[in-house]
Amino acid sequence: MPQSAPGLPAAAPAGEWQAWRAERHRALTSPTGNLALVETRWLPAGERPDPEAARTGRPHTVTVTTLQRTDLATGEREHGLRFWDADSPAVRHFDRVDVFPYDPAWVLAATYTPVPGARRVPFEHIRDNGGTRDLVVPGDITLTVDGRAYTLSAFDDDGSLLLVFGDPTNGDTTYGAGRFLFVRRTEDDHRVLLDFNRAFVPPCGFSDQYNCPMPPRQNRFHLRVEAGEKLPVLRGGFPAQH
Repeated sequence: MPQSAPGLPAAAPAGEWQAWRAERHRALTSPTGNLALVETRWLPAGERPDPEAARTGRPHTVTVTTLQRTDLATGEREHGLRFWDADSPAVRHFDRVDVFPYDPAWVLAATYTPVPGARRVPFEHIRDNGGTRDLVVPGDITLTVDGRAYTLSAFDDDGSLLLVFGDPTNGDTTYGAGRFLFVRRTEDDHRVLLDFNRAFVPPCGFSDQYNCPMPPRQNRFHLRVEAGEKLPVLRGGFPAQH
C-alpha cells in the first residue's frame, strides 16, 4: 500500500470526491456521453463529412459529430462521423460505475520533468489490431510506489496530461484494458499529483465504438491500484460495452 508523500496539500475530502463521482455520472449519461455513442463511421478517402445530412431521418435524440484521425497505413488524414443517441439502450440500462472506497494514501506526489520540444511515444490502441499511434508526451513523471521507481508517460490531451495505466486489478475488479487518470499540475512546474481515487474507466469501457489507447509497458504498476473506478454496472443483463 502506498503512502501519501509528506508536504502534500490536504487530500480532497470525501465530499469533493463524491461531487466528482456525480459529475462523472452526469457526463456518462449526457446526450454525447460515453454511453450514448452508438456508431463511429469512417469515410472513404477524400470524402468530407456532412453531419446534417447524416442526421436526416434519424430520431430527435440522435446527435452527429465529426472526427479525424491518421490512417496507419498511408499516413493520410481520415474523416469520420460519430452518431450519439441520448436514448440508447446503454443509457437507459445504466445504473452506476462501481468504485473502490476513497483512500487518501492513493494521492501521490510525483516529479515532472518537461522534455524540450516534447516527444512522441507509440501507444497501442484497442481497435488497431496491434498497431500503434504516436501521442505527444510533454515530459516524464517519476515517482516511487511500494519501493519501486517508475517513469510514467502521460500524453497531451487538449492541454491536460492524461495517464493511461495498468495494474493487476485489470480484468479482475477493474476494466481489462487499463484505466485513465488526469494528472494534476501544481504551482511548482516540476511537481504533479496523481490522485488515483479519480482513476476512471476509459470510454471504450462503455462503448466499443471508441478506439482507446492502452497502457504502454512503462505505465504498468506491479501492485494492485485499489482506488478509483472499477467497472460499469448496467441493469437487466445489458452488456457494459455495446
